[in-house]
Amino acid sequence: MSNIQKFNDLHESQELLFLGNAWDVLSALILEKAGFQAIGTTSWGIANSLGYADGELIDFQRHLAIIQAITEQVNIPVSADIEAGYGHDEQSIIDNVLRTADVGVAGINIEDSFKHQVGLRSLTEHCHLLTNMRSMLDNRGYQNFFINARTDTYFQVEQPYQETMTRAMVYVESGASGVFIPGLTNVDEIRAITSNVDAPINLLSLPGLTNCQTLKELGVRRMSFGNALSDKIIAYLTAHTAQLVKDQDTSSLYV
Repeated sequence: MSNIQKFNDLHESQELLFLGNAWDVLSALILEKAGFQAIGTTSWGIANSLGYADGELIDFQRHLAIIQAITEQVNIPVSADIEAGYGHDEQSIIDNVLRTADVGVAGINIEDSFKHQVGLRSLTEHCHLLTNMRSMLDNRGYQNFFINARTDTYFQVEQPYQETMTRAMVYVESGASGVFIPGLTNVDEIRAITSNVDAPINLLSLPGLTNCQTLKELGVRRMSFGNALSDKIIAYLTAHTAQLVKDQDTSSLYV
C-alpha cells in the first residue's frame, strides 16, 4: 500500500488522526519512534531552524530539501506544509505542489491567505487553484494525494464562522481532501462545521483545545500541534544555555 493510501485511510479510521509536526530529520525520527502514525512538517519550525521567521522567507528549494530528507528517513506518511505555495501565480504554485509530491510526501497543506499582504484569496480564485491542482496531480499519477486546504478565516476575518463554513464546503467541492481551520476553538462552531462539511476537518492544538478524544466526539478527524513542540524545545534550549553561561558550570548537563 502506498503512503498516499495509508494517509487517506488514517483519516477514515475510527480514531482521530493525531499528527506529529516535525521540522528536521531528527525530530521526524523521534516522532516516528514515539508512535505517531503520520508526520506533518511545520513551516514555522523549519524556518526557525534555518534562522528565519515563518512566511515564505526562505528559498522554496531549500525548504523542499528538508521535506525530502524527512520523507526519505521515515517509513510513515508525511504531509508537507508549503504555506501558500511559494508562488506569485497559479501555475508557479501548482508547479511547486507537483515538485513536493515528487519527493514522496502523501499530502500537503495549502493556505488561502497571502504571505506578503493581509487578506485571503478570493473564493473564486482559490477554488480555481484547488481544481487545477487536483487535475494536475491526477495527471501526474498522484490520485488521492491529500490536499489539506487550510483556511485562515479565524486569523483574518472579524466574524469568521459563516465565511469558514462557505469556504470549507466549496473547497471540498473544488478538490480538497480535507480542510484545516487553525484558530477555530468554539465547540458549537466545531460541531456545526464537522456536521456540514463532507470531508475530514483538521484543527490546530491551542490552549484549551488539546484533547484528541474531546475533538473526536465533536467530529474532528485530525489534530496537529504546528510549531508548539519546536517552540517548546527552543525555549528549553534558550533557558538552559543561558544557565550554562551564567553558572560557568556544565554539571546540569549530566543530571
